[in-house]
Amino acid sequence: MALQKIVIRGGRPLSGRIPIEGAKNAALPLLAAALLTDQTLVLTGLPRLADIASMTALLEQHGVQVAQNGDGGKTLHLSTPEIASTTAPYDLVRKMRASVLVLGPLVARCGTARVSMPGGCAIGTRPIDLHLKGLEAMGAEIHLEDGYVVASAPKGLKGGLVRFPFVSVGATENILMAACLARGETILENAAREPEITDLAHCLIAMGAEIEGVGTERLVVRGRTLLHGATHKVVADRIEAGTYAMAVAATGGRVELVGAKTDLLGVVIDTLARAGVEIEPTAEGMMVTRGPQRLTGVDVMTQPFPGFPTDMQAQMMVLMATAEGAAMITETIFENRFMHVPELARMGADITVHGASALVRGVKRLSGAPVMATDLRASVSLVLAGLAAEGETTVNRVYHLDRGYERLEEKLAACGARIERVSG
Repeated sequence: MALQKIVIRGGRPLSGRIPIEGAKNAALPLLAAALLTDQTLVLTGLPRLADIASMTALLEQHGVQVAQNGDGGKTLHLSTPEIASTTAPYDLVRKMRASVLVLGPLVARCGTARVSMPGGCAIGTRPIDLHLKGLEAMGAEIHLEDGYVVASAPKGLKGGLVRFPFVSVGATENILMAACLARGETILENAAREPEITDLAHCLIAMGAEIEGVGTERLVVRGRTLLHGATHKVVADRIEAGTYAMAVAATGGRVELVGAKTDLLGVVIDTLARAGVEIEPTAEGMMVTRGPQRLTGVDVMTQPFPGFPTDMQAQMMVLMATAEGAAMITETIFENRFMHVPELARMGADITVHGASALVRGVKRLSGAPVMATDLRASVSLVLAGLAAEGETTVNRVYHLDRGYERLEEKLAACGARIERVSG
């Protein structure tokens, strides 16, 4: 297949409406939750993304029967009357890190699992030791064998106290799912509070799980022998909504983000307001407006939810690149997350990196250039830079984008952007 790239002729304000999809980061654990029941789990509002297809393929080889609803994959019926295989093979897991989310459900339901060490974006080490320590606290025995994590609990998992030394979204999701089928009570302390975890908890409760403390850092789960089927709608993607809000902020204009939820974007909305962007809730979502004036530089530090999301850091850096004054952007979540900086510098951005912080001195305008995407959020930040820049920008290696954004060029083009995907 010929490699695709995105060509953007920048300098146009955006105007119109952009629909916001279901959240990828909520959909992946929700798909894995199908392993916890022998009945049918119906998920609606799924985004159509490469990562969803990868997760579905992984689940199918575990024995999950996947049926579409005729709406292009937005609704899936997942039935797992029995687990066909407790091994998650390397060739499927290497495509994305979220594959490790089958570990907890498989051990909980079958008493054993063999999951390849995960792959995914190149944004730091992101070890899975917190997942493993959590399962060990529930009685699982774990060893590594030929690049695979092998977990076994022949008599089933039992409730226990799992205290995370630092906040981990993936580990919280894995242990939460496993705890639903463990004997007795499991307490998760210092659990992640991201909206995607709250969404997973609501789905598990609909499937018969007993969970207290949803939305807080202390979750109490009383185990069941098996969950039952349910229907659940995936929560709106706050990162997609935030990204398009920043596209409007970068270019100027006025766009309604249909389906976006302002309550999931509190700190992002506050940060954009300080920079000079107006965001107001509407009956269908939220309206983002930016006038002709330059934005104001504001400092940002990424934090676990409800702090500023690491998945919005690269996009925010693009805004600050043309803002009035200087801004300090500090990354506290992943250590390898400034790979977009050299590419933005090619477009005329003035950015100096000191360890985990980047000092961005605003310039009047960016200039179009050929640039290279390195990971999912870095690649979309280069698209935003291209929209704001004078001249033509070509973003290479756009396959990263397709892991997290559905129909990106179409949505932007419908609001007046000059953007197209080309092969070659």
